[in-house]
Amino acid sequence: MTTNRRMMRVSLVGLLALAGGLGGCVSQKAYDDVVRENRALKSRNVELQGRVDDLASTEASLRNQLDAAPRAMAGLEDANALAQQRLNQALEQIAELESQLDGMQFARLDPVTDDALRRMAARYPNLVRYDADRGMLQFASDLTFASGSAEVQAQAKNSLAALANILKSNEASVYDIRVVGHTDSQPISARTRERHPTNMHLSAHRAIAVRRELVGMGVPAARVMAAGWGEHRPAVPNAANGNTPANRRVEIYLFPGSGNGSSSFGPTDPAGVNATIDRDGLGGSSYEPTK
Repeated sequence: MTTNRRMMRVSLVGLLALAGGLGGCVSQKAYDDVVRENRALKSRNVELQGRVDDLASTEASLRNQLDAAPRAMAGLEDANALAQQRLNQALEQIAELESQLDGMQFARLDPVTDDALRRMAARYPNLVRYDADRGMLQFASDLTFASGSAEVQAQAKNSLAALANILKSNEASVYDIRVVGHTDSQPISARTRERHPTNMHLSAHRAIAVRRELVGMGVPAARVMAAGWGEHRPAVPNAANGNTPANRRVEIYLFPGSGNGSSSFGPTDPAGVNATIDRDGLGGSSYEPTK
């Protein structure tokens, strides 16, 4: 800024000297021009000094941020390390639980109920699969529900009615029932999303619909639980586009009752407490289901 002032003085002196050399005295116009130029230079000098001050302030702020960056980075690294540690602990717990689940031995059902469920599955081979080792019936969702729907189709209600009769029998009255819905990983369509926002919702809603059917057919509500896994427990690896029919299913598990359920069926069950399994009505493997 000192250089600018010197230049202003030199310019002013030079102009005055030039004017004096030419005429021996300075005209009023020349003097006024020099004054205006001097004022303009002073104004410009103030403006430049303001910019210099702003730049100095910005530089100081950037230096402060630069100095603080290593500390902030260290803090983020510590937080990330802690989060990773917690994630690893959670993964270890999940792996341990899955290991325990894989090694769990499911209690076999009593022979009468087991035989009845085998016969029922044989009667509806395209719709139902029975896993005796796990006490589980698996219903194919594509035959139980329309695409994107949680309304049980008519062709599946006959099989659920046969299952309800088994569950209401004296032999099966000691079991609680867990209905679990599953989907594949195909994204929910825009139309389906209006009623079932995610695959988790759809799987749970389908399980609830099956539970509602069983309860409406006389199975005590206190014995039946409904849940959904969405796409998170596939039976087989999902296809690249997610469309995997084998993973769209409803599983019904029978397991020893907790004692909270009731073995009396009440007025909604015409069979009463002395219900028995109609083995002849269940048929056998030669039965051809209605397509």
